[in-house]
Amino acid sequence: MLKPEELIIDITQIKESAEWHPECCIYKVPKRLRDVKKEAYTPKLISIGPVHRDNDELKDMQTLKLRYFKEFFSRTCKGQKEFASIVEKNEDMIRNCYAADISLPEGEDFKKMFLLASIFIIELFLRTFSTRKDESRFRIVHKDYILSKPWLKDGIRQDLILLENQVPFFLLNDLYDQSLCTAIHKSFLTLACNYFFLSDKELSIENEVKNFTDLHRYFYHPPNHETGDPLDHLYSATKLDMAGLIFQKWEPQNLEEKSLEEKRCLLDIKIHKWEHMEICPCINCSWLMLCLPCLEKFSCLERMQTRLVVPQFVVDDGTEDLYRNLMALEQCHYPSEAYICNYILLLDFLINSKEDVELPVDERIFVNSLGSNEAVANMVNKLGHEIVETNSYYHAAAKDLNGHYKNCWNHNMASLKTVYFRNIWRGTATVVGVIVLLITFLNFLRPFVLKNI
Repeated sequence: MLKPEELIIDITQIKESAEWHPECCIYKVPKRLRDVKKEAYTPKLISIGPVHRDNDELKDMQTLKLRYFKEFFSRTCKGQKEFASIVEKNEDMIRNCYAADISLPEGEDFKKMFLLASIFIIELFLRTFSTRKDESRFRIVHKDYILSKPWLKDGIRQDLILLENQVPFFLLNDLYDQSLCTAIHKSFLTLACNYFFLSDKELSIENEVKNFTDLHRYFYHPPNHETGDPLDHLYSATKLDMAGLIFQKWEPQNLEEKSLEEKRCLLDIKIHKWEHMEICPCINCSWLMLCLPCLEKFSCLERMQTRLVVPQFVVDDGTEDLYRNLMALEQCHYPSEAYICNYILLLDFLINSKEDVELPVDERIFVNSLGSNEAVANMVNKLGHEIVETNSYYHAAAKDLNGHYKNCWNHNMASLKTVYFRNIWRGTATVVGVIVLLITFLNFLRPFVLKNI
């Protein structure tokens, strides 16, 4: 029989988990998310940082990293040792940025890995910026191996967004500040925004950026709504349309920055209702417009309709991987402020089939570059798999949308349109049937009417 002292568990060798450290910001994607689509979180061309450094399929880019490394130091007046000392001085802080389940190298391997990866990124950003600005001191970049090949340039840009393929932003910023590239006169944050968002404007990022995945999350303005309970039900776009809801594309007020503002305000979905809707819910005109579309010409009636105003959402080959990584970051680091997850789950409720995609595509709310509406519907539905929502910025909006559909006038008109006016043939048959019924009824009454006369 074991003695009590033999049951004591030694916990003196257990180290504190890096995930508990406030500086932790780089994670391995949780298994339940990775199992949904593994390739969305795995770099295809280049490895940055410790997670994928042993991936043999990414070894080919090592030579290019070394070439960029050499050319970077051929222009700066400082040597490698001075940059390596920055990595060494911040080693503890760098380690604290990685979750406990990420294995980091030791000693010289640690400094080499972070220095090579960081200098590659800085050099790539400088070349990209100078190519767009046509800086004379960087004219060599016009023949650059990466920038001269659009498929490679785009592929590396996508790899640098992945959550598992990150180095801390503060390290990149410190190394850049020491590089004496004063001819550019731009901050590293501006270079990063120029590289990822193709913007010459210095974007205002109010929060401290932790890595490039975090930068993409901060690029989108959070919704200007109060958070509420997680969404548990919302009618689809098709049903809401049948009930008279108007889907409208959001237009920025500043036309000079239209493209950039449309992207940054992606999450700002709002419902515009007639101010007297609660007093007179039966005359919101949504149901009337269903029967008489010609009334849309009267602007005075437009404000009496309920509209869902949605910024434009561009769907292309890189959209799914981008949002999967942003959502993975929020699940790990921002569970109570997961506004990207909230947005995608809202779309998941609205989009259930290709018919639900056709409506926003027709209204230019969705820009579909995937080839088919069914592909967009499948992508949106799969994005929400295994995502846990603790609260939602769109709780109030979903409540209003459900209330609009359940309104007796809107709901009855939706049923009428679905059953009797789904397409031109059914609508024609309905109209003909009504006419025949009226003629039959009048013929029935005619003998009695004539007799009285």
